[in-house]
Amino acid sequence: MRAAVIVFPGSNCDRDLAVALERAGARVSMVWHKDTELPAGIDLVAIPGGFSFGDYLRCGAIAANSPICRSVVAHAERGGHVLGICNGFQVLTETGLLPGALMRNAGLKFICRRTELRVETTDSPFTSGYAPGQVIDIPVAHHEGNYTAGPDLVARLRDADRIAFTYCDNLNGSVADIAGILSENRRVLGMMPHPERAADAGHGGTDGAILFDSVVAQMATA
Repeated sequence: MRAAVIVFPGSNCDRDLAVALERAGARVSMVWHKDTELPAGIDLVAIPGGFSFGDYLRCGAIAANSPICRSVVAHAERGGHVLGICNGFQVLTETGLLPGALMRNAGLKFICRRTELRVETTDSPFTSGYAPGQVIDIPVAHHEGNYTAGPDLVARLRDADRIAFTYCDNLNGSVADIAGILSENRRVLGMMPHPERAADAGHGGTDGAILFDSVVAQMATA
């Protein structure tokens, strides 16, 4: 199974994400934002957290217009898998691969701590290793993590079982406690919390490792 981690100016979780994927058994390539094509044979594209382009204009907006993102969108449109974490989730909404928007936290402060998430669906390559309703402990670190969507969109996400994770304690004001969502084909996941920071016992927990193990195992046997 081959994965590509996209690197933007201001990314700061790219190496953590690569290590988490490698630990799960993936072969990882680091791809610079000015590249125009993904490496051949990529199964999963992973967009890391950080502050791409300094969060200027709007979080993820400049990154979403980088040359490599055209290939990321094409990969997803061909049915490829994409994972966006924190700033990566913001990039996915800016590219249109996922609906909604990430706005400033309700408390107007940067939040950096561990938090509990509830697994809302196990019907995806990313969440199949969890139990339905399982509560997991995953770190967050964001200032614009307030997932915002109108009632019609939230209803569509619920009806299609596309809400992947919710906050047990809504720390940023996200509508319907949403922490992560899936695309219509369930192959694109965006989430604000950082599973790559909970993928090794040395991090104080391994609940995030299950996500990487799940997606790598599913694609390795596909």
